[in-house]
Amino acid sequence: MASDTQSDTLSLKEFGVGPFVLRTLFADLPLSEDGSRDDIKINCVEYLDSHLYVGTSDSELLHFFQIPSDPADKSNVPTFILASRLRPAFAETAGTSNITRPGVQQILLLPSVGKACILCNWTVTFYSLPELSPVFGTTQVKNCSWVGGVDLNEVGVDNDGRGASAGVTILLSLNRKIQVVSIADGARPIKKIDFAGSTISVRRDSIACVADSRGYALLEINQQLKIPLMSISSLDEADPNNVVGQVQHISASSGGGLLRSNSSAQSRPQTESPDPPAHRRGTSLGDFITGASRRQEYRASEDDEPISRQGTPPVSAAGQKLSEDAIGVNTSGPDGATEGQGSRAIPTTRPRSGILKPLIVSPTPEEFLLVTGTGPLEPGIGMFVNLDGDPTRPTIEFDRYPKEIIVDGGSVDMSSSRTSLGPEDEGFVLASMGREFGDGVHYGLEIQRWDMNAGESEPTKHWLEPPNVGTAIGSSQNIGIRSLRGSEDTHFPEIVDRLCRRRFVPFSSGSLDASTTSLRSFDSRTASSMERMSKERELFERDTDSQSEDSWPDAWQATRNAEEEEFARRLAKSTARLAVWSGKNIWWAVRNPLILRLDAQLEAMAAVPNHTSAERGRLLAILDSFRGQDAKSELEFLTFSYIRQRIGVVLLTGFLKSEDSAFSDSELRAMEEILVDSLLDPRVVLSLIPGVRNEVIETKRGIWIFGGVKSTAEEFISSRDFEKDTSTMSTLSQPVLHFLRRFLTAWRRKKGFGSIPDESEVFRTVDAALLAVLLELDQHSTPGPATAKSARADLYELVDTGVDCFNRAETLIENYHRLYVLSRLYQSRKMASDVLATWKRIIEGARDDGGELTDGEQRVREYLTKLSNQALVQEYGIWLANRNPKLGVQIFAEDKGRAPKFEPSQVVQLLREQAPDAVKYYLEYLVFGKGHTIYVNELITYYLDIVVTRLRTSPEARAVVMSTYTAYRALHPPKPSYRQFLTDNAPADDEAWHSRLRLLQLLGGSYDYDAAVIRGRIASLSDTAEDLLVPETIILAGRERQHEDALRLLVHRLGDYDTAVAYCLRGGASIYSIYQTKQSQPPPGPDGLKAPKRRESMPPTQDQQARLFRALLGEFLDLEDVSDRVEQTGLLLEKFGGWFDVGDVLSVIPDSWSVDLVAGFLVKALRRIVVEKNEATVTRSLSSAQNLQTQHDLIVRIEEKGPTIET
Repeated sequence: MASDTQSDTLSLKEFGVGPFVLRTLFADLPLSEDGSRDDIKINCVEYLDSHLYVGTSDSELLHFFQIPSDPADKSNVPTFILASRLRPAFAETAGTSNITRPGVQQILLLPSVGKACILCNWTVTFYSLPELSPVFGTTQVKNCSWVGGVDLNEVGVDNDGRGASAGVTILLSLNRKIQVVSIADGARPIKKIDFAGSTISVRRDSIACVADSRGYALLEINQQLKIPLMSISSLDEADPNNVVGQVQHISASSGGGLLRSNSSAQSRPQTESPDPPAHRRGTSLGDFITGASRRQEYRASEDDEPISRQGTPPVSAAGQKLSEDAIGVNTSGPDGATEGQGSRAIPTTRPRSGILKPLIVSPTPEEFLLVTGTGPLEPGIGMFVNLDGDPTRPTIEFDRYPKEIIVDGGSVDMSSSRTSLGPEDEGFVLASMGREFGDGVHYGLEIQRWDMNAGESEPTKHWLEPPNVGTAIGSSQNIGIRSLRGSEDTHFPEIVDRLCRRRFVPFSSGSLDASTTSLRSFDSRTASSMERMSKERELFERDTDSQSEDSWPDAWQATRNAEEEEFARRLAKSTARLAVWSGKNIWWAVRNPLILRLDAQLEAMAAVPNHTSAERGRLLAILDSFRGQDAKSELEFLTFSYIRQRIGVVLLTGFLKSEDSAFSDSELRAMEEILVDSLLDPRVVLSLIPGVRNEVIETKRGIWIFGGVKSTAEEFISSRDFEKDTSTMSTLSQPVLHFLRRFLTAWRRKKGFGSIPDESEVFRTVDAALLAVLLELDQHSTPGPATAKSARADLYELVDTGVDCFNRAETLIENYHRLYVLSRLYQSRKMASDVLATWKRIIEGARDDGGELTDGEQRVREYLTKLSNQALVQEYGIWLANRNPKLGVQIFAEDKGRAPKFEPSQVVQLLREQAPDAVKYYLEYLVFGKGHTIYVNELITYYLDIVVTRLRTSPEARAVVMSTYTAYRALHPPKPSYRQFLTDNAPADDEAWHSRLRLLQLLGGSYDYDAAVIRGRIASLSDTAEDLLVPETIILAGRERQHEDALRLLVHRLGDYDTAVAYCLRGGASIYSIYQTKQSQPPPGPDGLKAPKRRESMPPTQDQQARLFRALLGEFLDLEDVSDRVEQTGLLLEKFGGWFDVGDVLSVIPDSWSVDLVAGFLVKALRRIVVEKNEATVTRSLSSAQNLQTQHDLIVRIEEKGPTIET
């Protein structure tokens, strides 16, 4: 687990979340040949091309060969067999024993020349690779404390060290000198460098970073230059002869021999040409090298000297003196720490505990990393210097001074231990150390980044312990670590377990048939019949890829499992080249893939029973760590997807259990976003929620998800928190329902995406679950239309846009008694007959809890106009005509409908047979709306039947009619016409009353109808009561030219004097035509639809009008009421006196009347007579003048023509 340096050290012990993990390389090595000794330790390890070399403290070199693993073995655990046990030769020194000897100290492999250099008990011997056969005879190098100095640039270019090579140059750290040796077919010494007591060297090209017991230095091995660097211990006093950063010459000899194994011969004397030390202005080693190359006089002469062979006698005493340099003191103890001075001949004791071991690594071709400190138990500081000795980047800190360090990775390190993930090149430094914890000292690896730039946050440190090391205080528990020359491909079975897609079974039933039945056996709200569910299942299985599924072999699932495993195993590869050892065990230190690091953090969080808000924040922080990062490889893409999916499932299970710590809105939105963006099959999410899990559709193909996600989901389903017996939506809380609403709605937007596997089953499930959720949320809403952004609005949108689970949707909606929603579902499929059938159920009283279908009959009427199926329109038009005749007949009369138009005669016949109550309304439409006068006589008959039947059967109706006559007569002038009086006082729901108004309208119109028949029907009421239908009788009388009867009824029965006057003016044509609206011209149609109208009379002549007025005057004079008689007579004569003859009027006016009553009439009459007389005089005058003019014109014409002579 990542931790800051100030954080609790216990957090550093978490395993699996750091950048490295340990994988077993070799467990329980046979360090003792007979197994009787337990005190033997591993000193060093090397590996190359399946060959493992282990150096022990018992001065043995174990050679193991790796047997290729069985391809069928999925574990890929390496198997090694012991190839040889070798005890390298070493020079015995006085005063040493097996206890004080360090054993095999170093194994240096040189694969480019096929050789190996072994440092055992301060003696270097040479062997061939890979079988470790001795080479170069008995050549040895004694008193050597370090063998190495291989050019790392060459190793970096040729990663495996292969290829032809003229030789490999190495450095041997002798007591007083550093011997430069070329290894090829033999070991040839090149030169010696005057640097005493060196214990480690790391080289880049010609620049070597070396260290003695006190400090570090840079050496230019070709130019014999040195730059002293910092001291190993910051408490050590600086050597006044070594100025840090100051370039110095090194005096060296140009030759020197390597002694044979059992020879006391000395090397030949060398001639030295020392150069005086020179101080130059430039302190850069590069600058000094440039200057030295220009000044050859400052270079020391170097004479190569062959290696001494056995039997070569010493040549002089001088050589005996030089042999002391070759027999240097190995100052490295068993743990590699440096001790002693260059003058000490033979090491006999272990280094003091206070002495710090120099540590050098090279993270890049231009840098060295050096470690300094104050004590073994104090923190260490890592400093970076370039090839000129200048600092290059910020220092790094170790919690304790390390025992060993190595670096791995970086932008230029092509040999790092990386997985196939291919992340950005991160450089790490691994330090072996002991660390104090609460239960004692733990030995392990402290890991941190070395390539952090200045200004970045403090680097995070990770702690890694080998398994089963335990806690103990003692050097026996120290952890060894080394970067190996070879590498090995390893696999992560954990990645396979997590990324390999496995079949997820949402139900506990063992068979597919049983699980399918279980999900279809129960409604999400109430239990439904097994028979219907069985039919749905059969229908579904028949529709869902039946052909492809029937063709699947029986072992298809096993085949797919194998394919998924193979795919995941291909991504789980990694390259290992770092070895870690402790006790008898060796491990690979491998870069921990991102998926395992993130999953380890997630695993720790998932183990928490109830997540608090802070813990949920840490889960989201895991996602934030790679948010916005583009995947650089297939594994990284799958890693991001897997982590999102698993975090989504963990958050969801926590949400379902969050009784004490409710999710905030932001957390809910984050969880929804994760579940949707991760593309986790929504059926898995629904399977975790008891109320909707029965909507999950699983076919023979199954549901395949990541293995890690599958285990998390199944763990929750099998836990006690999962309510397996709860299968109804009503048990879900409102937050869960609203979460499902948003989640499933977001998933529906993915319809049509080609990247969705099992798209049909997925969206059938999504649609069914979303429908169930919305029905549950909406069942408590207020009845009526939907409001914006309400659950009802979402429900409408869902069914309107169409659902894939049509049969299931029918069942759900029926069970929730939402018939109007069901009708919208049918509308989405253009199932017009089912829509109308559903509306019919609602209108006829079937249960519809939503109450959305307001004014249902009108909705049916409007919907029918949009249909082109004439049979369907006819069926529901008849049904509606029986329920609401006025509305129903509009369907057959519709001009803008899509269905073919109905013939009126056909409709009339159809209505007579199936909806007789609607015939009248259809005829009204034809007559009044369309102007089809052919049906006027029939419509009059309907009206008359209604009125006559009502009057004949209802005494109350007769009384009301008679009371209207009385009330109307009692009105004082001016008063409306009687028809207007009826219209103004018509009850809203009295059909007979309104039918009578329509009857009066038709009778008073210019239509051709059978007046005799109508009069006969009216006369039939005389048996019941006299004069019940007075206006109708008046109209008929006028139509039959019985004007005197009409006027009599108007004046004496109705008292409608104004109408009587209008009757006279119109010449008896009509009494109520003034109230008729102008009829719109009917559309073109067959001639048969229109009956011939009654021939309109010519405008009445004045004589006709005068005759009628004289008749009206007689009726007025017969009025019983004297005041009405006098008033109406006076008004008639005054307004319409022009139609009366004065003599006739005076002859009928009673003599008892005062002249004043007719004074107005008489004045106007006399004036009219005078006017007429004057007009006659003027006319005669005009005629006389016209006669004279004519005569004049005649005479003029005669004169013009002249006389004519006839013979």
